[in-house]
Amino acid sequence: MKKLILFTVLLGFSFFGFSQDKDSEKAADSVKVKSKGTAFQGVMYGVRGGYNISNLSFDTAPNMVNKHRNSIFVGFFANIGLSNTISLMPEIQFSAEGANDEKLHLDYIQAPIFFRFRLSEKIHIGAGPQVSLKVHKVDDGIKNFAYSGVGGIEFKLSHMLFADLRYTYGFTNVFDDYLNVEAKNSNIQIGIGYKF
Repeated sequence: MKKLILFTVLLGFSFFGFSQDKDSEKAADSVKVKSKGTAFQGVMYGVRGGYNISNLSFDTAPNMVNKHRNSIFVGFFANIGLSNTISLMPEIQFSAEGANDEKLHLDYIQAPIFFRFRLSEKIHIGAGPQVSLKVHKVDDGIKNFAYSGVGGIEFKLSHMLFADLRYTYGFTNVFDDYLNVEAKNSNIQIGIGYKF
């Protein structure tokens, strides 16, 4: 009887051991399959900056000369790889925009969320929303917050260096409602960036 119990226990352990090997093989296979799919690709950080060409689009003819403003932008970003072809780029940047007249200067701290798509090894396109907080001026008849959309194209110069071109169009009126004036900000960014 003792031999029968011992034999049953040993047989049970050997069966348990074989089933563990099969389960671990299945788990390993599922991990291999997942790695071939669209998996998280990691995070890179970087800086970008460059040249702004911006202007205000008034609904009616303004009572001043409305010339574009040439200025700069500079900022930081994180590139979060969601797959081999798609990444998410949250950014924070300072951007000097608006029109050329000093009263119409719009200096913003901006937070675009850029959805980036890979077209080829060297070319990426992207688009996304952007929120802007006005800095430098107070009580000037211009709203403190602005909301816009941004789209652009990026060209890879080396493993870490890239150049890009973006266009931003404002969705909201930049002026306070009590002024009864409506204008939307638009901006072209010509930039260069470096990934760490």
